[in-house]
Amino acid sequence: MGRFSVVVCGFFAVLFFPISSFSEHHIDQYDQPENELKIEIKSEIKNTELKSNSKNTALEYPQQQWQTKAPSELGIDEQKIKKLFDLSFSDSATQAVVLIKDGFLVGERYANGYDQASYGTSWSMAKSFYASLIGISIDRGEIGSLDDRVAEYLDYFNDQRSEITIRDLLDMSSGLEMPDHEHEKMFFTSDHLEYARSVGYEQPAGKVFQYNNVNSMLLADILQQATGVAADVLLTERVLNKIGLTDVTLWRDAAGNPLTYCCIDTTARQYSRFGLLFSRDGKWNNEQIISADYVDQTFSVVWGDLNSQTINQQRGYSLHWWNSRNDEKAVIFNNSGKFGQYIFVDRENDLVFTRITKYHSTGGSVQKWGPLSYINWLGSVDFRRRAAQFLDSIGIIKIRGNVATPVTFDDGISKEFFTHYSEIMDALVEVSKK
Repeated sequence: MGRFSVVVCGFFAVLFFPISSFSEHHIDQYDQPENELKIEIKSEIKNTELKSNSKNTALEYPQQQWQTKAPSELGIDEQKIKKLFDLSFSDSATQAVVLIKDGFLVGERYANGYDQASYGTSWSMAKSFYASLIGISIDRGEIGSLDDRVAEYLDYFNDQRSEITIRDLLDMSSGLEMPDHEHEKMFFTSDHLEYARSVGYEQPAGKVFQYNNVNSMLLADILQQATGVAADVLLTERVLNKIGLTDVTLWRDAAGNPLTYCCIDTTARQYSRFGLLFSRDGKWNNEQIISADYVDQTFSVVWGDLNSQTINQQRGYSLHWWNSRNDEKAVIFNNSGKFGQYIFVDRENDLVFTRITKYHSTGGSVQKWGPLSYINWLGSVDFRRRAAQFLDSIGIIKIRGNVATPVTFDDGISKEFFTHYSEIMDALVEVSKK
């Protein structure tokens, strides 16, 4: 059998059976350190002048680096942090977890081969970042209100879609067409905005929750029309630079459109800055970056009791944020990425918990599919992902070199984190209990 035949046979054999992840055994901090996953519970107080209570007027904000405090200085039992981290790392896909309390870094842990400088990718966590720009544009008078019709900004919406509001997009209730692939195929096109513009009306807006990536991609066009500035430039100037989140990659598609529904690359520590901004009601130091009213609306449950195919609990949703706990014990909102990326925010306790999964960056900031463009029309999204991973593994293509795009391989796809989700939420709640 010739080499080409062997490659073709192997290609389809792998595609029709699961690709095994690279196994990585979790070693507890107290076990032998041969493959140890690092854990650091902060034990030094580096800034004693600022008060630790989030209700006090003198609040801690990170400068270039996070200041650290020992958990005990903030009334936290270290064993509760350990339990939260252990649950997170029961899933081998976990790359990093970071815990922020009252603006101080109190704990972090990294998988073997990763550290505080290692990038992850956001996937849909980015939706919350770009949604914040809508609130800022309302504050600046560039957008009238959340209840403005999208057609006021995008003239191509003057059809059956004319009654859809910006709020409908942000609450995932636009009524736009929702195929079985949930518009994930948009990710493989060269012009994501052109794809989003072409998605038509399916049902009246505001009636049904449907998690639709097109809703979020349309924010790129709305913000461009309202401000005259590209959404990623706005995000950099109006949010990221102001909170010190400067070590970051904001992805664009091949046509140059900012990807406002996905794809912000940075470190777990840096993602946590955005969580702290929302924990502090949109304020950073002495500047109100996002109005407190917009944050309050964001952290109000619009859609509740939403089921998930991956997570074993119901959740709520509002303005591109999820609600994962809403009872007398805690109110926890979070943004969320497809393969298990999260920034959890407990405003009442000024607590931020960030978890990202293993990521192998291709480099670049503009999508370039290269030779993968020949298979991007084949089969399901998962089929294409596994095809790319297989072709890379046998040397037919080199994803790091021939391709530029966010990509998550099998080693970064969560399993146990999803099944343990409720238990992880319980552990997060326990961290703040005295």
